[in-house]
Amino acid sequence: MPRLLLISILQSLLLCGGQVLLKFALQRMGTFSWTADFFVRNLTNWWFLGCGVCYGCATTLWLYILKTFPFSMAYPMISLSYVFGMLAAIVFFHEQVPMVRWVGVLLIMAGCVLIAK
Repeated sequence: MPRLLLISILQSLLLCGGQVLLKFALQRMGTFSWTADFFVRNLTNWWFLGCGVCYGCATTLWLYILKTFPFSMAYPMISLSYVFGMLAAIVFFHEQVPMVRWVGVLLIMAGCVLIAK
């Protein structure tokens, strides 16, 4: 089902985007403290807001996926977010990804394509 694959890609991109924005927000958080200033500063952090928007949209798409497609096909599609997470680690956080992880990502992608057919 190509439609499931396309919707799952969008849902996974939103999910990964939320994780990237959450990481940015946490990097800017500073030292944790139980003060009002700490909580106000972090609740007005735009990175957290963007994270919430991405998660909200991803959840809405996930609800649609669960309602529309068989669970046995829908649930494995979440693994697409691992692929986008690896790419985000390289692009946004400048991490080195060894070849063995890329092999794992390729296996995940192949599995998602097989499940969507």
